[in-house]
Amino acid sequence: MLKKLTDAFGVSGYEKEVRDVIKDEVKDSGEVFVDKLGNLIVHKKGNGKKVMLAAHMDEVGFIVTAIKDDGRIKFAPVGGIDARILVSKRVVFGRAKVKGVIGYKPIHLQSEGERNDPVNVKDLFIDIGATSKDEVLKSIKPGDYATFESEYVEMGKYIKAKALDDRVGCAILIDILKENYNLDLYCVFTVQEEVGLRGATVAAYKIEPEIGLVIEGTTCADFVKDDKDFVTETGKGPAISVMDSSSITNEKLLNRILKVAEENGIPYQIRRGNVGGNDAGAIHKTKSGIITASISVPTRYIHSPISMVHKDDYEYTLKLVKKVLESIEGEEL
Repeated sequence: MLKKLTDAFGVSGYEKEVRDVIKDEVKDSGEVFVDKLGNLIVHKKGNGKKVMLAAHMDEVGFIVTAIKDDGRIKFAPVGGIDARILVSKRVVFGRAKVKGVIGYKPIHLQSEGERNDPVNVKDLFIDIGATSKDEVLKSIKPGDYATFESEYVEMGKYIKAKALDDRVGCAILIDILKENYNLDLYCVFTVQEEVGLRGATVAAYKIEPEIGLVIEGTTCADFVKDDKDFVTETGKGPAISVMDSSSITNEKLLNRILKVAEENGIPYQIRRGNVGGNDAGAIHKTKSGIITASISVPTRYIHSPISMVHKDDYEYTLKLVKKVLESIEGEEL
């Protein structure tokens, strides 16, 4: 399932391909509908608490801003991408399925300043092998989207792919929908998270759940020498957020999650630092407020074509989410 999800195209604002993959998987899981913004919502009706699980479908990518007379395609990032990783990366356009590479001036022609300064996106371009603007316009136009071309690969205990943020969360929600809970459960596959939590804002307003739980792929940098950068570590279980730049986790729900993990022997870690954010930032502020928390899978090289997750972290996260839902079934927070 994770291979299908990460292979699918789904840059923010153009999530149809990945949405169709998910829709086919969950069509028999409950009432399935798509809202006006593009969120895919699966409602498993029940008599218990109204709970919203959220994972975003969209991925970072690029949008065409201009096409040069010589066939070079200028672009802007969609979502947060480090320009230093872009040179020579392969990309694919979503509508035309045309492939290209991100080009830059060869090192032989760079000045000393250009070699030492960070790469600026405005100096980069996409090369599809065309020699003129007219040739490019046969298949690609300004406003078209592209994303990284990357192969799903299993490497021992790890999975390497693009868009694991947050197709890993989408895969967990699909697994959750195979189970039954005494809850009025909404599983929401949101759009446009990478550009401002837009899908979750709309979905939470419509559903107005009692409890929101966000399943995310989160920053991991456990390979560096300085452990101050160890926001999360792979193989240590799901990361539980206390605070990030968009939300502070509800204390009662946080304590419930930690208690459930400990009682069931599920490894977990507290997400260190308060950088970044996710759909919880929009959900918890909806209407009169929603009790919200985030459970995340540590993801190396996030927002790149070679993001990586540990298989054990996926399984531990899935188990924890299941147990938390079981806990919510019978008790008040």
